[in-house]
Amino acid sequence: MLKFINQYPQKLAVTIMWYTPNCVDGGDWTKKGWWNLAPGQSAVVHGGDLSDINRYWCYFAHASDGAFWAGDLARQAPSRAFDWCEWTSSTDSTQIGYRMQDVGDHDDLDITLTP
Repeated sequence: MLKFINQYPQKLAVTIMWYTPNCVDGGDWTKKGWWNLAPGQSAVVHGGDLSDINRYWCYFAHASDGAFWAGDLARQAPSRAFDWCEWTSSTDSTQIGYRMQDVGDHDDLDITLTP
């Protein structure tokens, strides 16, 4: 299970990306978003055993005040809800940088987003 916890004083939006070999629209990863979390709120964004799918999971989050949690895996994402293969895009998408998280052999991971 992958869970995000918002310990930031502003509303957050979170997107994730996980390994899915031969995704229908191209690439080997699926990206999905957005989960909107108020301060103090949490959300389970993926159920099941994480390491059974892949040891690497990716995420990007941004706050209503402009703060963000990012990495160097550049992919396109729209501001609306989406569930796409990694190379899928649209005219309303912008490039974001996903951060990769190694879950090792753990089935569950809580990611706390703090200032």
